[in-house]
Amino acid sequence: MQAGEEQLKAWMVAGLDGDAAGHACLLRALVPMLRGFYRRRLRGAEDDIEDLVQETLISVHTKRESYDRDRPFTAWLYAIARYRLIDHYRRRKVVVPIEDVEAILVAEGFEEAASARMDVDALLSTLSPKQARAIRHTHIDGLSVSEAAARAGIGESDVKVSVHRGLKALAARLRGEDRR
Repeated sequence: MQAGEEQLKAWMVAGLDGDAAGHACLLRALVPMLRGFYRRRLRGAEDDIEDLVQETLISVHTKRESYDRDRPFTAWLYAIARYRLIDHYRRRKVVVPIEDVEAILVAEGFEEAASARMDVDALLSTLSPKQARAIRHTHIDGLSVSEAAARAGIGESDVKVSVHRGLKALAARLRGEDRR
């Protein structure tokens, strides 16, 4: 079972306060989350995925003092993960097309490391709860479609449709074509 925001934040704060066991729990819990995050973006590049997971864990450890205890932990974590991914693409001179809402948020500058979670939460709050939940599970929490479907108690096709419609609505809002 994947640890939630509250548990991850508790382990992070414990680690900042000198609790080595809490810090170790945090790092162990981050491995599957980061693998899911990178696997969705680097399909089939398992060696690259593992390298990025390790680089991100090292960054979390070395940059831990920059974490603001008053902010959501996962926003800080995924900002680091995105920066590691950008560095990876730069090293390999890969050009990535902007096609999804996450890329639009980054390009528009809405997703600063400390406020990313609040921005995403505000955007998701404009959607139906079902669409917001499906996007959160698959695009933020790193769950597969089948895992998200099982967690929500709905079918996989329902998750896919909810994600598609939700992302389409968010992209329209970001372009100024409000669809409420």
